[in-house]
Amino acid sequence: MNEGLIPRRYAKALLLVAAERGVAADVYEQMKCLEAGFVEMPALNDTLNNPYISEADKSKLILTACGVEEKNDKVIKDFVKLLQRNGRIGMMRLIAYAYVELYREENHIYSVIVKSAAQLSSADEKRLKGLVEKHLHGGKMEYTQIVDSSLIGGFTVSVGNEKIDASVSNELKQLRLNLLSK
Repeated sequence: MNEGLIPRRYAKALLLVAAERGVAADVYEQMKCLEAGFVEMPALNDTLNNPYISEADKSKLILTACGVEEKNDKVIKDFVKLLQRNGRIGMMRLIAYAYVELYREENHIYSVIVKSAAQLSSADEKRLKGLVEKHLHGGKMEYTQIVDSSLIGGFTVSVGNEKIDASVSNELKQLRLNLLSK
């Protein structure tokens, strides 16, 4: 079984239905929320794959995790029922990830993560955002800034699969590699 192809097909189907009903952006936010839930609580994925937990409880857990339980969101509820019927509820993490990727591709949205050793000043952050926006050629940016003291100084910028590393820790690592190679 291909665990990349199947979730992507489900995510594509969800995106098509959500777009037809005009709720693709709402579903995107819900899938991002669900994706974050899986990152924050790795046991969530284990719970969905646990054969001793009822499918109804798994469905309720997913709907709660993506913030749908209290709303009358028919698209997500119907989708979760489909997964339940097809025995694919355990793939929800991969489907959520695939949906987020597909939505970003379709809407030219780029996830930009800036890690710095200390909080950037507003002027530096504005300048950095401007430079990144030029690189995106008109695409939209979802910007996240993270303080990571292990960088010692400097910063890293990740845009999709690209990464620019201007950190002191990277410079030290490069210097060490150069010294070891001689």
